[in-house]
Amino acid sequence: MRIPGLAVAAGGVGLAAWLVKAGRPIPEAMGGRATGARAARMAESPEWSNGRFHNQQLRFEPSSRSLAGSVKELVAGRQERHPVGDVPLVREPLGSLPEGTHVSWLGHSTVLVQVDGAVVLLDPVWSDRCSPSQQVGPRRLHPVPVALRDLPPVDAVVISHDHYDHLDMDSVKELADLRPETRFVVPLGVGAHLEKWGVAADRIDELDWHEDTKVAGVRLVATPAQHFSGRGLSRDGTLWASWVLEGEHGKVFYSGDTGYFIGFAQIGERYGPFDLALVQVGAYDDGWPTIHMTPEHGVEAALDVGAQVMVPVHWGTFNLAFHPWSEPIERVLAEAERRGVTVVVPRPGERIDVADLPAEPTHWWRSVT
Repeated sequence: MRIPGLAVAAGGVGLAAWLVKAGRPIPEAMGGRATGARAARMAESPEWSNGRFHNQQLRFEPSSRSLAGSVKELVAGRQERHPVGDVPLVREPLGSLPEGTHVSWLGHSTVLVQVDGAVVLLDPVWSDRCSPSQQVGPRRLHPVPVALRDLPPVDAVVISHDHYDHLDMDSVKELADLRPETRFVVPLGVGAHLEKWGVAADRIDELDWHEDTKVAGVRLVATPAQHFSGRGLSRDGTLWASWVLEGEHGKVFYSGDTGYFIGFAQIGERYGPFDLALVQVGAYDDGWPTIHMTPEHGVEAALDVGAQVMVPVHWGTFNLAFHPWSEPIERVLAEAERRGVTVVVPRPGERIDVADLPAEPTHWWRSVT
């Protein structure tokens, strides 16, 4: 099977260049390896066989792009994959809110979710590059709108999978130091990375699909996704997941990285409906249809899980695919209008109150497209 082009960039394409440039051993950012009781628990998972995790419902399709073809498109492609000006940010303080459901998109898949007074941070990436090195690899297209130290106290950090654009070593270390009470809730195997970076084992909840834990009164459930994992040349040694965040009064779904699959309808039946769904809509390509959704599939996924509101994520911050920079969001809005789905597109750093939604999109991205 061919490697799916830039999709692997998010999972470790900077490694070879880093090793050539740095001329040193594999960096700490590569993470840890599961051993002992952790490895034994992984081996008992229904998703584990032949030494790796697998998608349950669909085998990977071979990519229609070769690695050489991907590099050629990356270098010579004519798409406008970057904003043409400064992305407008909202830099207002993000204090804790005692009531209601609020989300603040901070760029790519990093989202601060406030449900019933609990604060959950999804896939925190504050580094300039999503790579094992800050010298090479995909670089930010806009700054992070708020510093980690300026976030409200975070009750739980939730990780969808271990690719570099979702699991960032420096951000994890800083969060662990800043907030000694913060818990880290991750899919099976990912805890080995965190422990290597100094996070104590008793602060980590490591879950298989459909397992859950409760933090600050909010139930966090690991649910299926259709993707892959890996921070180097080996793949699928840790699990990937979508997530349900369920409070007494509010409920949010986060897709993580995933291809479109029947699992969304099953999640909707078992855990839905949801007040809001955070759905991956960017970094898609005809060459890897089974691991990243198109915008149209993102809208379909929001409908499947029974979301009242959709907030698109995984777009606008890193150049990880061949489509134009703003294409994902334009396609989402067109499909959402056709299907009758409510979509909110916040600026990075802008907080959305599910009970007080903006009347219509501001189309802020068009000023820099």
